[in-house]
Amino acid sequence: MINKKVIWLFGLSGAGKTTLSRLLAEKLEKLGRSVVLLDGDELRAGLNADLGFSNEDRAENIRRASHIANLLVKRNVVCIGSFITPMDAHRQLISRIVGEDLLLVYLDCPASECERRDVKGLYRQARKHLISDFTGVSAAFEPPDAGVLSIDTSRHTPEESMDILWRRLTE
Repeated sequence: MINKKVIWLFGLSGAGKTTLSRLLAEKLEKLGRSVVLLDGDELRAGLNADLGFSNEDRAENIRRASHIANLLVKRNVVCIGSFITPMDAHRQLISRIVGEDLLLVYLDCPASECERRDVKGLYRQARKHLISDFTGVSAAFEPPDAGVLSIDTSRHTPEESMDILWRRLTE
């Protein structure tokens, strides 16, 4: 079966995190696994509604989500996280909390392609300074180190990206 119980998808807004997380959840559920999706947008609409987008608030958002994921793993639930997770320090925080059950997956997609895909108009709003601290426009994104699974979602379809991820999860 799969060798990790927390699969954390990260990358710029529009890179395909939510799409890939849903495809993975569907596949795992068909195999009889219990799965919970933790989506950054959904958590910010509820549990993390008190947080902004400063580096400190982003770290707190990730910390809370990581603890939820860790609790789910202890109940043998596969947790799929879908968060921008822009800084290396944030990814290290997840690793410290979740430990060996974690697979970090970087959805590598150029900002220009993410902006082209942007159905919510967030990049346009950020460029007009209507959204501050927007990753890829007015806030930094640190690319991960070479040890992280990287999938170029500008060159692979969601299904191809799913196949790459699945191979890694089952090796």
